[in-house]
Amino acid sequence: PSLKAYDAAFAFEIAVVVQDGLRRMYAENEDVFYYITVENEAYRMLGMPEGCRDGILKGLYRLREAEAEPRTPARRVQLLGSGPILTAVLRCQGLRAERFGVAADVWSATSYLELRREALACERWSRLHPDETPRVPYVTQCLQGTEGPIIAATDYMQIVPDQVARWMPRDCTSLGTDGFGRSDSRAALRRHFEVDAESIAAAALWRLAVAGAIPSAEATAAIEALGLDPE
Repeated sequence: PSLKAYDAAFAFEIAVVVQDGLRRMYAENEDVFYYITVENEAYRMLGMPEGCRDGILKGLYRLREAEAEPRTPARRVQLLGSGPILTAVLRCQGLRAERFGVAADVWSATSYLELRREALACERWSRLHPDETPRVPYVTQCLQGTEGPIIAATDYMQIVPDQVARWMPRDCTSLGTDGFGRSDSRAALRRHFEVDAESIAAAALWRLAVAGAIPSAEATAAIEALGLDPE
């Protein structure tokens, strides 16, 4: 219970978490400790969006809104990414807008553990106060005003984002690295585990097809266009 675990993607996320850890552990002498995943992959750091500090610590915030309007209002999705896979999600956002006419909002999920703990606390409070207005979990608050399928991609097993799926306002498709570890390039591994930009795009198009927002033939054609082998 004293563990605070974060999967940071950018330098500003790490800075916010470290600052919070110093405050709580050193200045306020709280009995907590922090686990921060820090990668050795070189990629471009983004600037810190305004007003995202609380979201970083709570476990989720919107990093970037859709860059373009969808071809039709229904062609919109919500993409959640964690750690270095967030860079694949950002690339997927551009792919979808340019090639498939789909608008995608990108969210950084910095801690599914924090999201789950807060959601469970809200649920417990509501269960024990049945005559009062139920508390709404933070993850629900973030996503309930959004539109389209929710896709969550991480470098971890699918069960990691699945642990908050029941508090999301719509079904969530989790993408992760379930299976045996392998020694290969990052690009090959991410294609194998289907967490690269093209695989994320294909998953989102599939969910749009399931929802009836696009023809299934379009999702099928996209798999070939993205260079994926469905077999």
